[in-house]
Amino acid sequence: MVRVLVIGTGSIGERHLRCLLNTHRVEAGICEVNDAIRQRIARQYQVIESVATVEAAMQARWDAAVVATPAQLHVPISQQLAEAGIHLLIEKPLSANLDGIAALMETVRTRKLTVAVAYVYRAHPVLAAMKQALDSGRFGRPLQLTALCGQDFAFYRPAYRQIYYARRSTGGGAIQDALTHIVNAGEWLVGPIDHIAADAAHRRMADVEVEDTVHAIVRHGSVLGSYALNQYQSPTEVTITVVCEKGTARFELHECRWRWMTQTDGPWHDEPAAPLERDDWFIRQEQAFLDAMEGKAAPLCTLAEGLQTLKVNLAALASADTGGGMRPVE
Repeated sequence: MVRVLVIGTGSIGERHLRCLLNTHRVEAGICEVNDAIRQRIARQYQVIESVATVEAAMQARWDAAVVATPAQLHVPISQQLAEAGIHLLIEKPLSANLDGIAALMETVRTRKLTVAVAYVYRAHPVLAAMKQALDSGRFGRPLQLTALCGQDFAFYRPAYRQIYYARRSTGGGAIQDALTHIVNAGEWLVGPIDHIAADAAHRRMADVEVEDTVHAIVRHGSVLGSYALNQYQSPTEVTITVVCEKGTARFELHECRWRWMTQTDGPWHDEPAAPLERDDWFIRQEQAFLDAMEGKAAPLCTLAEGLQTLKVNLAALASADTGGGMRPVE
């Protein structure tokens, strides 16, 4: 059994723990600074270790760790673990800034570690099927990508005022929390973003000042793209459309399907899948990480790819703060 330490057991860390245990391939321990949360999680799940600090956790042997703390702590904690030779699954976004990432990448390289960034859309089987179709060339060269997304975030995360979401410095706001997932999915489908112009504002969510609405125009190299997202609409919907030379492919998360059309004004051809629970994605993500550790597959999202999306986050924030002008991603 692989020994995995989950660092940070808020909502996302608890999900990682639960889904790791559901792979039946690991023994898991937790590291959580909040006494009440740590005790509850230790009672609720079968864990082999329950400690308050990384230093205490490092007294035991771990093969891998999930870093699910607020974003500004991801890199320093990951560096500490990497120096000890521990493989890493780092929650998104990789960080809230670029500090320390070059050193982490060098440590990972020299220690020959497996590292993945937890952009879970890459574990969705329907999106993966659409990517495979795009990569096959059956629709020709991608020309345009459009993403439209929304969700009532406060309904699903009523504690949003008290958690990382309330501050940019901890990875909060729509750009770093929600749009980053969609941007990473778009980069997976058609390649990295190299320029972005973003407009963002706080429009509705109570008792926070971070942006909850974002519109962005981007360039994925030669592919033109646009992203629109809010965190307060009633329906939960994610649609990503890729228009190609010889057809159009569309991912509809809320319908658990992708669709394609190759004839002008012709019918949509649906490629549906059985409805998925959100844990299903995460179990697939944990399985993929464990497979990568064993050399059976590449990480779903590499450290370099996570860094690329982080650079898009930072460029989007800078563009929104300075009036929405087009900025290079660098």
